[in-house]
Amino acid sequence: MRLLIDTHALLWFCEGSPILSPKARAAMEDASNELFVSHASAWETAIKVSIGKLKLQTDYRAIFPGVLEANGFVFLPPAVEHYENVIALPRHHSDPFDRLIIAQARVEGLTIVTRDEDFQAYDVPLLW
Repeated sequence: MRLLIDTHALLWFCEGSPILSPKARAAMEDASNELFVSHASAWETAIKVSIGKLKLQTDYRAIFPGVLEANGFVFLPPAVEHYENVIALPRHHSDPFDRLIIAQARVEGLTIVTRDEDFQAYDVPLLW
């Protein structure tokens, strides 16, 4: 399975949080799955840390790229097609980071690992 990991799921995985569902954790630990992380997640995390909205249990660099590389996650490179798909998305959700993740999953044929129920309004496979 080809998975695109939403920001909260990635951080919960990195921190060993019990909030991450057992199904999501198992999929992320399954070596047969391809695991992708959007550059939007690195950007979103940096912004939220810088404004005090998010406190990480570990150093930012330990996650980006540390934990990602150690666990076989691949940064999904940005592409114009992803941004074009954001334009075409219905306005069910206004979070720009989530909209880009949704668009990337649609363009690349990925399943999104997320507990965000707003994603259900879009035509994209989800795993939680």
